[in-house]
Amino acid sequence: MKSLTLVTGGTRSGKSSLAESIAKDKGEKIVYIATAIAFDQGMKERIKKHKESRPNNWITIERYKNFNDLSVDQSFIQSDTVLLDCITLMVSNLILESNIDFDNCSIEEINDLEKDVLKELEDMLSVIDNKNVILVTNEVGMGLVPSYKLGNIFRDIAGRVNQYIAKKSDTVYLTVSGIPIKIKESL
Repeated sequence: MKSLTLVTGGTRSGKSSLAESIAKDKGEKIVYIATAIAFDQGMKERIKKHKESRPNNWITIERYKNFNDLSVDQSFIQSDTVLLDCITLMVSNLILESNIDFDNCSIEEINDLEKDVLKELEDMLSVIDNKNVILVTNEVGMGLVPSYKLGNIFRDIAGRVNQYIAKKSDTVYLTVSGIPIKIKESL
């Protein structure tokens, strides 16, 4: 990978704006991978605002799984920089499509689900290996402990996914109230 940058922070902390700025500085042929699913009107509006904030020459690919399919996508192949927004939505989508009965599931089912999520993440990282990459994720470890089982499962899996990516990243930013704080930089 040319470079891997992780941008994390809380909701509405300025993660996406920072990631877009980093992408503009790193490359000319930028692919934006959007992982959100427009499941209601509120999400449709959020997606619309995100699209409007991006330059028109960026290619948008909507995907949260099956990243190996990108290896035959010409716009992806020709890109030099990939911005994926966001990892936590990707994790959420993968968890929800698992059809597990989270109120009655076993720890083995949760462990298998986490392995599946990590496999999808590893597939994504291997496909984008020769590009500048900026990943956006939500910091999930600074909030309240969820009062329901699915919330705890999501928080735990997303937290471990974030740790995995941060360890592999060259640079990691934490955004707070629109202010980026560099918390890791490999030399």
